[in-house]
Amino acid sequence: MSLAAGQIALPLDWPAGDDERDYVVSASNTAVVRHFEHWSLWPVMATVLTGPRKSGRSLLGRIVAARTGGELYDNAEVVDEETLFHAWNRAQERRRPLILIADRLPPEWTIALPDLRSRIAATPVVSIPDPDEELATRLIEKMAHDRGLAAPPELLRYLGPRIERSYLGIHHTLEALDELALQRRQGLTVPLARRALIAMGVIDESHANG
Repeated sequence: MSLAAGQIALPLDWPAGDDERDYVVSASNTAVVRHFEHWSLWPVMATVLTGPRKSGRSLLGRIVAARTGGELYDNAEVVDEETLFHAWNRAQERRRPLILIADRLPPEWTIALPDLRSRIAATPVVSIPDPDEELATRLIEKMAHDRGLAAPPELLRYLGPRIERSYLGIHHTLEALDELALQRRQGLTVPLARRALIAMGVIDESHANG
């Protein structure tokens, strides 16, 4: 995995998947990406990956598992403990990464199996942070493209400082834009975005031109 200008494009030898296209990168999530780029240097061949819902953590986990021949468990805190115990041991034996995606950090897990508890306690944790403005606008652009919508530069410049700086906020914004564009049978424009943000309560109508 290598960093490009704003995106990680999957190399040609990566297994294809229905959602495994691009993972968008900015300064806000570069450290997480670099951690997985250097998986072969991990002293413990496992990582707990956490972060907000809709942050692309499952996509990133699938990409890394496919690329490295590792194993991935989503919602790891509710997976059978014996299964996780054997997967953790197998990862160390094979020297292939085990990626455990979870909503909660390991200290909050209730783990009955003592041997698994000690292994999870020794496992590094990386967390995807909330997106910065650059990542938020890139995600809007990519998600619009995925829906067959063009997001012109002036629209992205308008939305960047105004939308909620969270992954759910980005998804809600795109859904509102898509719905309004469909209702009005038009493309994405700054005036349409302004109407969408007003309807969402993100900006006040009296300050909509600000």
